[in-house]
Parts: sequence; structure tokens; C-alpha cells
Amino acid sequence: MTDVVIIYPEHQEPTEFTRAMLGWRPWLEPLPAEELTDRHRDGLVDPARAKSPYFMLLARDPDILGARTRTDKDIFYNPNAGLPRAERELSAAATSRLNGCIYCASVHARFAAQFSKTPEPVDKLLAEGVDADLGARWNAIVAASVALTAIPLAFDTDSVSALRTAGLDDLAISDAIHGAAFFNWANRLMLTLGVPEAG
Repeated sequence: MTDVVIIYPEHQEPTEFTRAMLGWRPWLEPLPAEELTDRHRDGLVDPARAKSPYFMLLARDPDILGARTRTDKDIFYNPNAGLPRAERELSAAATSRLNGCIYCASVHARFAAQFSKTPEPVDKLLAEGVDADLGARWNAIVAASVALTAIPLAFDTDSVSALRTAGLDDLAISDAIHGAAFFNWANRLMLTLGVPEAG
């Protein structure tokens, strides 16, 4: 494969964090839809992801994409105990906010607002950053996500104690950690491979 680097001379990159729907443009050519094989489709996991330039770019390595997507789905969609979906999304949104990934922050902030039915604190996180006061429980989740993001060793027994004090049990703490850890990796991948664009 010859890599094709794409230049977007009139690209309108968003500069503010938002819950609005954004687009994303890759620097390299995604896999053309007509080249999808059964192996690629298995890697995509969800056939609808074939419409996403991000997932079609990652589909060039379908085995890794499959592992990535199944991990993502288990962290955010597994209903067996742990954090409510809104707070799993909050963990990812806070991580993305700190990392500066406007695209990922928009997606996960939108879900956090939708599932919590309280968009105001989510918007406050986006506008003011990870030091915004979102209430004791959400502050603890954001602080844990930030600790894992900035310097992983900063997440320590005090972080766990703060999460327990906020009412999280072992499975909920695990979900908060997984959401932040996964998006530490996912943000860096997305920021490296392309740019967000206004929807």
C-alpha cells in the first residue's frame, strides 16, 4: 500500500469544546468500502462503522481494530454492575477534555448529558475544564480520570478512597479507571491520525 497523505486547505477545525456533532478527517486515506473483506467486517464489529472515516482508516489493520472495538464496547455498554453509563462517559469526556481531543470530548460529553439527563454539569466541564465543580461524586470521577491521564502514578490510594467516599464500589471504580485508561490511548490515536471538523 502506498500511503496517501491528504491535505485539507479549507478545513474548518473547531477550537472550542462542545457537545455538538463534529466530523473527523484523517491524514491518511481510509480503506475504500469496496475493498472490505470478511476479515475487515469482523474487525469493524458493527457494520455501521463502515461509514466512519476513522474506523475505515483503522480497518487497514482489522485484527487490532476488532480488539479495540470489542474493548470499547465492553467498557461502555456492559450493563453488569459498575458505573451507570453516564458516569462511564463522564470519565471518557474528562480524559478527552484534558488531552485536548475536541472530537472525543464531544462524543462522550453528549452521551454523559444524554444518559444523566443533566447537561449543565457536562457543559460546565467542557467550558471550564477538569477543575470545574460538578458535585462531589462527579468531581471524584473527573479527578481520578485526570490523575490517570496526566501522570498515571498520581492515581493512588487517595484517589481510590475519594471514589469510595463518593459512593463507588469496586466495580464502579474499575469502570472509571477503564474509561479513562482507554481514552488516554484513544485520544492520542485520534489526535495523531487526523483532525476534527465542524459538523
